[in-house]
Amino acid sequence: MSPPLLKLGAVLSTMAMISNWMSQTLPSLVGLNTTRISTSDTLTQISPKEGWQVYSSAQDPDGRCICTVVAPEQNLCSRDAKSRQLRQLLEKVQNMSQSIEVLNLRTQRDFQYVLKMETQMKGLKAKFRQIEDDRKTLMTKHFQELKEKMDELLPLIPVLEQYKTDAKLITQFKEEIRNLSTVLTGIQEEIGAYDYEELHQRVVNLETRLRDCMKKLTCGKLMKITGPITVKISGTRFGAWMTDPLASEKNNRVWYMDSYTNNKIVREYKSIADFVSGAESRTYNLPFKWAGTNHVVYNGSLYFNKYQSNIIIKYSFDTGRVLAQRSLEYAGFHNVYPYTWGGFSDIDLMADEIGLWAVYATNQNAGNIVISQLNQDTLEVLKSWSTGYPKRSAGESFMICGTLYVTNSHLTGAKVYYSYSTKTSTYEYTDIPFHNQYFHISMLDYNARDRALYAWNNGHQVLFNVTLFHIIKTEDDS
Repeated sequence: MSPPLLKLGAVLSTMAMISNWMSQTLPSLVGLNTTRISTSDTLTQISPKEGWQVYSSAQDPDGRCICTVVAPEQNLCSRDAKSRQLRQLLEKVQNMSQSIEVLNLRTQRDFQYVLKMETQMKGLKAKFRQIEDDRKTLMTKHFQELKEKMDELLPLIPVLEQYKTDAKLITQFKEEIRNLSTVLTGIQEEIGAYDYEELHQRVVNLETRLRDCMKKLTCGKLMKITGPITVKISGTRFGAWMTDPLASEKNNRVWYMDSYTNNKIVREYKSIADFVSGAESRTYNLPFKWAGTNHVVYNGSLYFNKYQSNIIIKYSFDTGRVLAQRSLEYAGFHNVYPYTWGGFSDIDLMADEIGLWAVYATNQNAGNIVISQLNQDTLEVLKSWSTGYPKRSAGESFMICGTLYVTNSHLTGAKVYYSYSTKTSTYEYTDIPFHNQYFHISMLDYNARDRALYAWNNGHQVLFNVTLFHIIKTEDDS
């Protein structure tokens, strides 16, 4: 191929790359038009993976500050993240705009060359037709050479037409980039022209203030359950998994107890990530088999119901020894007063912000639920409350801030139907639904540190987020 044709090939190759790059890059940028930035002054809602959810405060009739606080995963607020993302996008657009200008100048230069070549080719084509009519007057050799050259050039005519179209497309891309840059600049002005470091510092200050606020929180009332988040699929239909609510922030060990009977093996994982990947760190062989799935880890020890008895065992993970054991007086066991699903779930051990609890039923209370607060060291019953809710009619139950919440079923359509406050010794019927995604819940326990419900749902280990209504104590409160 002659040198002009080589140059044209390079130009067409460049145009192909430009078109491919722009077709991949522009749609993702234009997609920003669907992003909405809230400017509400009364409510800021942020995804749990992005930061805190904070609801505006108000005052009760006594002048105390009241607010609802939801504690999600700890991270920077979305406004900070969106500002940084916007800054990066603006830089990308500016870089792209400069690149487009360079490409446009090069394209215009090459386009003039293509137009000139196109004119020459069309003239050559017309001349060739004239010569072809008079080819009898020409020498056969010269005619054949001219014919071959023309055959070589003919396929380039439709390519040149496409090149002109691509040149127009570059101009359109320039205009779209210019418009997009204007839109992004407008969004930045809406957010506010804050420096990234300034935004970051504002978020740090906000998190510090929120943490101080959280320390003043009194116990909250359950308002909503969301989820579930499926963490893992493993084990049999029935089992328990848990973390220690009194562990430090750096201690995220997970304990796993498969099945509701005939087992003594507890598996330990250093973190949720290790639990998901199956990277087991340690195995404990308990001295007794357990009954049910309603165990709890509290302050470094495992509390569980000894099989075929109403005896509660306190087992230390650090020493591998039983630290205490005590019979829970009059408590039914071995499927006398289980939850609706059975499985020797007569005695439910649980912990909340206040301490350690046992939930069970007795003949003396006609099979209705009894709540007992336990001494975590000796397992002695400190105080008991007798409710009027039949234990066999309960799907599962859990304690939050000294209030027992009872579900009406372990199957699909379950909801938190009943609550009993040990603070006021009163009960109420509630209607708080939650999504029983896998149709059969055999363990449901609240973790005060995570402010989440841990559940074993038909061989799925899942988490539910809870929304609590809190009253913040002021310094004037006694």
